[in-house]
Amino acid sequence: METTDSVPNQADTVIVGAGIVGCNLAYQLTQLGREDVVVVDQGPMPTTGGSSTHAPGIMFQTAEPKELSQFADYSRKLYSELEGADGQQAYNEVGGIEVARSEERMAFLQRRVEHANAWGIEDPQLLSPEEVTDHLPLVDESRILGGYYSPTDGQVSGVVACDALAREAMERGAEFVPHTRTEDVEVEDASVRAVVTENGTIDCEEVVVATNIWARQLGEKLDVHLPVTPVEHQYTMTESLSEMEDSAVDITDHPLFENYENVSGEKAKRLLVGPDRPILRDQDNAMYYRTHGDSYGIGSYNHEPIVPDPKELGGNDPDGEQGSIHEFTDVHMDTATHPDRPHKAPRRASDELVPATEGAELEHKYNGMFAESPNGLPVMGPVRKCEGLWTAAAIWVTHAGGAMKAMAEWMENGVPRLEDGPIDVSQCNVNRFDEHEGSWDFARDIGAEEYRIVYNIMHPKWVWEDMQRDIRRTPMYHTHREHDAEMWASAGWEEPQWFESNADLLEEYGDRIPDRDGWEGVYWSPLEGAEALHVRNKVGLHDMTSFNKMEVVGSEAGEFVQRLCTNDMDLDVGDVRYTLMCNEGGGVRADITVTRTDEGRYLLLTTGREVGNNHVAWVRHQSPDSVVVNDVTSSLAAMVCTGPDARNVLSKVTDVDLSDDAFPFFTSQQFFVKNVPVTALRVSYAGELGWELYTPSEYGERLWEHVLDAGAEYDIRPYGNGALDSLRIEKGFRLWGEDLHTEHTPFEAGLGWAVDMDTEFIGKAALQAAREETAAAADGGERSDGPRASSDEQRASDGGARADDSVYTDQQVACLTLDDGDATILDDRPVFAPGGDESLGYVHSAEYGYTAGACVAYTYLPSEYAEPGTDVEVLFEGERYAATVREEPLVA
Repeated sequence: METTDSVPNQADTVIVGAGIVGCNLAYQLTQLGREDVVVVDQGPMPTTGGSSTHAPGIMFQTAEPKELSQFADYSRKLYSELEGADGQQAYNEVGGIEVARSEERMAFLQRRVEHANAWGIEDPQLLSPEEVTDHLPLVDESRILGGYYSPTDGQVSGVVACDALAREAMERGAEFVPHTRTEDVEVEDASVRAVVTENGTIDCEEVVVATNIWARQLGEKLDVHLPVTPVEHQYTMTESLSEMEDSAVDITDHPLFENYENVSGEKAKRLLVGPDRPILRDQDNAMYYRTHGDSYGIGSYNHEPIVPDPKELGGNDPDGEQGSIHEFTDVHMDTATHPDRPHKAPRRASDELVPATEGAELEHKYNGMFAESPNGLPVMGPVRKCEGLWTAAAIWVTHAGGAMKAMAEWMENGVPRLEDGPIDVSQCNVNRFDEHEGSWDFARDIGAEEYRIVYNIMHPKWVWEDMQRDIRRTPMYHTHREHDAEMWASAGWEEPQWFESNADLLEEYGDRIPDRDGWEGVYWSPLEGAEALHVRNKVGLHDMTSFNKMEVVGSEAGEFVQRLCTNDMDLDVGDVRYTLMCNEGGGVRADITVTRTDEGRYLLLTTGREVGNNHVAWVRHQSPDSVVVNDVTSSLAAMVCTGPDARNVLSKVTDVDLSDDAFPFFTSQQFFVKNVPVTALRVSYAGELGWELYTPSEYGERLWEHVLDAGAEYDIRPYGNGALDSLRIEKGFRLWGEDLHTEHTPFEAGLGWAVDMDTEFIGKAALQAAREETAAAADGGERSDGPRASSDEQRASDGGARADDSVYTDQQVACLTLDDGDATILDDRPVFAPGGDESLGYVHSAEYGYTAGACVAYTYLPSEYAEPGTDVEVLFEGERYAATVREEPLVA
């Protein structure tokens, strides 16, 4: 690997950090045609001394978050194509096995199979204990109940991969500069101007912070508070084991050995040796294993979280001391310190599972560091506070290839993509975070919690229970407490999921609410169903303060809103319109309602939930200097009064005529509710008669009380997010981030009616090209079916649940109901043709529809399967559930 000794004066793109992330990004950018790319690192190359140097490189591809599995699948394919410095393939495809020591873990492994099917991981299998030991004969099969086997899992050495990636990037023009610490980034007018290193300044307009555990320090200098937390976990390698003597390897003749040894010392003789049998994970004890020749490597997360202060992290010492490792703490291997596993020390658990290691000396041992984020996903993308500043942190070897392919496409072409199409990275976007998440107090505690649960069995609806709660309160918080609300945290907000004060509703509605006694019943209450039915039959009040709200103001606000939005946005003051924002590739960036509140003033509302800040960042990035974009989420309290009696309730507290003629659907008016000023929108995400009410936050609690008091004679009830999710899904309303995101176009999502191709908007060219391509295919006889059409009146009433009849697509959104009216499933499970083995798609969102009397699921299917009446099956918790594609909306 021929690096340069001098720092260039100028570059188009500077990547800070030459670990597995930086090298992957340089490889991808140069593959897309960029030549002026410079990579700088404080350590030597390719063995920089960061996390990529000490990481054992195990690659388990299957994860519950789809993004991680997609990243890992791409990484595996990429690493398989790389040639190491020794001329051998860089990736060791030895397979991976996760074992279960409990019935709960066996159920978890069944979910592994289902997620692998959903995400397209090849050939996932459940194994018996005997089948596990066929692959891993040193495992004690009496200690396990079975295993999950992924044949294409494996291992890649971070150093070998970094070297291979960097060599190819350099062949395409990239420069790599070792032994060069980055000290600062010069910024002028909120834009990057240069990277300042200890050996000189590089003028540039784009810089990528790919420094992983050191990312927070550099960000702080730019007033960018990245919630990236360094955490320690243990890794050790046994002495040579007699049971593995046939696997002994001398690696000292490897071309990278001397470089590796200079940084890592004697352990390089083990770390550089690839495994010769499947990698192993014992998640019940938070441990993993791989072979190093005739030695077993043992990784342990089975100890209390160890979170070093980023300010105290050293760099890589010129004499060879690695900044990314700390001294091994024997107490964490020999004593049970993990808060969730207090009864068995890690060493004992290891010796039970792999008896050959019992009594063996641990020759090489260290505490290695990696980076965690608040949701355990990467922190990547353009930083909204600074033009030209990108970040790529909290990314493991397993995911780095795919993550950096997506980010290179993002940087070069504006849309994150993998080889087979766009990928939604909203949950990875650096702009998803709220202000409080940038504090070290928050990042430290949540980083530690993410470490604690990394191998725990976590329910998809689980929320933080004690740690860093009660941060953001809506004005109605204390009233919710008085009604015994079950509060869940979302983006720091404390939000009601259901209200125990509504328990009496079960007497009226209980017979329409099926029990849930399995995985689907965890974090669920029948009160969610009772509240939903009450809204359908009477009236309810819902706190929606946490929904993201933006105000767009300026003389050119109208032109800007039109460019942002897919619909015709020629609005009069008081008009409300549902529309979409697309990215440059035509993927749905957000769905929003836009209200023109005054001349040159618009209110944009979206349901981004924990990733809603991405929408704010996007709108601000697109805005011209003549327009101001204000995030008014916190400054406006918001609620919706909805249900058949909503008009009766609100008429008691306002003199405004609320009739259909005076206050039509999708219009807005400003008036007083008693003594509280409100902006009222005649819309309802629940799909019933209703008004959304917005008021300055200091009035919010009083407005809530006014409406509740007025509705007493109509039996008004507060209702939570659980009921809202049920109400919206049976009405066919999309939820961005679940059944609507950037991987699908408006036409695929059944929202073609919200696209006006006669207007100019971001993403129009891509949509037009896709439309022409699919129409040409149809004309060529490749398609004979077309999407379902609906009248304008239907489209208005169902909120956009149907497709434009002039558009052909290869896949379409499909509304399913389970044939068993008492069954319920959860998201992210594969959908099959009856009896089929290859998944057609996966469940994007699912909730029981209490008015529809069935569990409702939304998915995207090949067009021939998306027709109403088509039979399909959903695999959930090991059982295939018969389902039928339905005409939507299910509830008129």
